[in-house]
Parts: sequence; C-alpha cells; structure tokens
Amino acid sequence: MRITKCVTAIALAGLVSAAGALPAQAAARQFEGTVVSVNRDNRTFKLRDAQSGTIRIKVNRNTRFERLSGFAALKAGQRNIEATVRRSDGRWRALSVERSGGGGHHGGDD
Repeated sequence: MRITKCVTAIALAGLVSAAGALPAQAAARQFEGTVVSVNRDNRTFKLRDAQSGTIRIKVNRNTRFERLSGFAALKAGQRNIEATVRRSDGRWRALSVERSGGGGHHGGDD
C-alpha cells in the first residue's frame, strides 16, 4: 500500500511540474526593432531586434495593430516597431504589432 501511495505521489508531482512548464514555453515575448522585409503573400515580416537578431514573424487575423493601420502599413526600413509574439508550431506568431515611441507616461504617476 505504501509503495502505491509513493508511486502515485511521484506521478502527481511529475504531472504538476510538466503542467507548470507548458505556460513558460508558451509565454509571450516582445521584440523591437527595424522591419527588414515584408512578405505579403505569406503574411510574414522580418524584424531586426538589437538583442535577438533578425526574426521572422507571422501575422494572422487575430493580430492586433496599434498605431499602424494593419499589416499593409508595414514597410521595410520602418524603425521602432514592437511585436509581442508567441511561439506556435515552430513559428513566431504575432499577438500584437505596434509603432513604439508614442510618448506618454508609461504607467508612471508624476
């Protein structure tokens, strides 16, 4: 009986730790930089981020655009573009894309 309880406890601990790892893998990341290229047919663009290098980002109908009038507004050479992305099926999928540097207080109470 003790062995069964011990095995069950170990199995449950493994499930909890595995379940805890999933959200970390699916966590959103943010990149900011210059648009290198835009592929309208595949609905992707490449963004050169100073820390991460150049990454390819896929947009879909759920992608939110802020301070940009949609995917059509992205052009090679645009600077200060922020993309919040999540890794899905081996690709970076954009949750939101925006032009940064809009000013404001950024959450500070002056």
